[in-house]
Amino acid sequence: MASFLHRLGTFAVRRRRLVLLGWLVAFIAVAGTSAAVSKPFSTAFSIPGTESQQAIDLIAAKTPGANAGGATGRVVFAAADGITLTGGEQKAAVEQATAALAKVDGVTSATDPFTARTVSENGRVAYVDVQFREPQGAVTTEQTDALAKAADTAKSAGLEVEFGGSAAPAVEAGNVGEALGVGVALIVLAITFGSLLSAGLPLLTAIIGVGIGITGIGIINALTSLGSTATSLAAMLGLAVGIDYTLFILSRHRTQVFDGMDVGESIAKAVATAGSAVVFAGSTVIIALVALAVTGIPFLAQMGGTAAMTVAIAVLLSLTFVPALLAVAGTRATRGKNFSAKLPDPNSPARPTRGAQWIAVVMRRPIVASVVVVVALLGVASPALDMRLGLPGDDGANPASTQRKAYDLVTGAFGPGFNGPLTIVAEVPAGKDGAALGAATAAKLRAFDDVANVSPAILNPAKDLAIISVTPSSGPSSQATEDLVNAIRDGAPAIEQATGAKVLVTVQTATNIDVSQRMSSALAPYLAVVVGLALILLMIAFRSILVPLTAIAGFLLTILASFGAVVAVFQKGFLASLFGVATEAPLVSLLPVLIVGVIFGLAMDYQVFLVSRMREDFTHGSSAHDAVRDGFRHGARVVTAAALIMISVFAGFILPNDPIIKSIGFAFAIGILIDAFLIRMTLIPALMTLLGERAWWMPRWLDRIIPNVDIEGAAIHQRELETER
Repeated sequence: MASFLHRLGTFAVRRRRLVLLGWLVAFIAVAGTSAAVSKPFSTAFSIPGTESQQAIDLIAAKTPGANAGGATGRVVFAAADGITLTGGEQKAAVEQATAALAKVDGVTSATDPFTARTVSENGRVAYVDVQFREPQGAVTTEQTDALAKAADTAKSAGLEVEFGGSAAPAVEAGNVGEALGVGVALIVLAITFGSLLSAGLPLLTAIIGVGIGITGIGIINALTSLGSTATSLAAMLGLAVGIDYTLFILSRHRTQVFDGMDVGESIAKAVATAGSAVVFAGSTVIIALVALAVTGIPFLAQMGGTAAMTVAIAVLLSLTFVPALLAVAGTRATRGKNFSAKLPDPNSPARPTRGAQWIAVVMRRPIVASVVVVVALLGVASPALDMRLGLPGDDGANPASTQRKAYDLVTGAFGPGFNGPLTIVAEVPAGKDGAALGAATAAKLRAFDDVANVSPAILNPAKDLAIISVTPSSGPSSQATEDLVNAIRDGAPAIEQATGAKVLVTVQTATNIDVSQRMSSALAPYLAVVVGLALILLMIAFRSILVPLTAIAGFLLTILASFGAVVAVFQKGFLASLFGVATEAPLVSLLPVLIVGVIFGLAMDYQVFLVSRMREDFTHGSSAHDAVRDGFRHGARVVTAAALIMISVFAGFILPNDPIIKSIGFAFAIGILIDAFLIRMTLIPALMTLLGERAWWMPRWLDRIIPNVDIEGAAIHQRELETER
């Protein structure tokens, strides 16, 4: 591989203008095509095979126009102390507001609280349930603004009006994370290289890669139909790996030039050696992303596929666009700090770098370093034993938000279960009395624990489907409500035997539970596929059994510790005030899978870059001990810079008030912090020191089977030796 990449790098140097023009034409062509054929991304959300989705499909089939999959929202009215909503002026204001809500574009119904009996016993709180034509997540800002305006009459009458569910205005998180990340990236790169030109190259490459990737996704969406989440992970990871891969090649090139190598040859050799590491690092990331398909969740598979495409573009850019750009820049790209990888003169009074000091400490006490890291991370991981997953609800919103105020008003006036009633669908067999069957089913449902109220059954026009609303005593995100849903589903065969009705549970609360359970069950097989394929790929890259095993073991420690840290802060409330976490709640169900995919990709970047240089030095004649030390010194500065950039990018997402965005930003930031500095730059060098030459051992039979991809550039090194002779 190194020889091929050397030729590719040489071509990019010699045909620099052609390569740059080719990428420019490609970018314009993709962007132009995307703009010409673009269409809105799909906002439909479904998890095939779940009971809640089956119930929604059944309602849609048997009750045309019921809009079972439409989004729902809630508008809550509250009167001041000593005033009731049943008074003349207040009642008229609520009724007028309800009529205006029903007229908002896209709203199919808005229930009158006085006829629907959704007024509290003391008359101070009432709520209106709003049904939308659009599916969950597709309600527009224009619609929520119109709902707010429709409620102005109630506000003018002195009533408090709060909005929940899809009726609430979307919280704009802004681009704080991205802006902060780009700013910090520029600062870190400028400090690392001592040159604004060198600092700008990784950012430019990453931005171009993300631009091509996102516009390319737009073309794919025009040909098929992608979900609205398809671009989110692609943009995040495209920026991350685009910076990392360019940083790896650029730092290798600068080191070689500082050591006296010709600029053109240095670029080609950097592509051959650091570029080989980029190819394998990118391959592990792509594996992790494509493997999201094993979860069986369509929107996750789409996110993984589109993000994998963006990562592949980043790899291609780093191998062609970056060397061409470096060739155009010439010696200007090597100005600034000289952090040559050569060992300092032993007689020189110059102090060793912090990286050299750190690796000396780790290699002097490798057992102590290993034990301290493992014990500390297992301690951090311990809260993960109590991890609970769920989907975001109004109960987890910021206390100052209208969603949370609406939730609290309903909880105080009616009970927490009224914030998330369950819809029970009872299918009536042919020849059965639908009314009698619905009444019998409702009676059976009243017998379950944690049930506050069961409404009379409502029959569809054909009288072959009964719909019953069950209000739990507990809130929608509580364990008790999840237990109730599971209990009804477990008891469905008994209900069917007694009444003849096939019972299914649906609506948003049940859907959230189904999604969380599907995510939980998908985590283990997803992790197994990612780890298994990565193990094979790393074995090919390093021609070793123990090095890939230590890499995967370190990654698993990172994942466990990341899970534990997120559970401790966001679920248990440890140091919650420090991170601005106002409410303790279950973790968003998507988070563990995202942590595995994103952290795995970036962790393998750092692993491949650090250990491939150790492998290179070892195959070029260094002792195993010296290879660990020198390989670490080659890569420590650039891995530190890459990690700090990514930590800053993700830490920026802790700033917004949205608890879901906070948890994602925190999880990624803490995961990279742990993996880069405790695993890759402490535990792995310590284990490599303990293993010595055994780290590179491989059985002869396996060595013959595995293809030799020459990631360390041994063939190039051999040619250089022969030339010198």
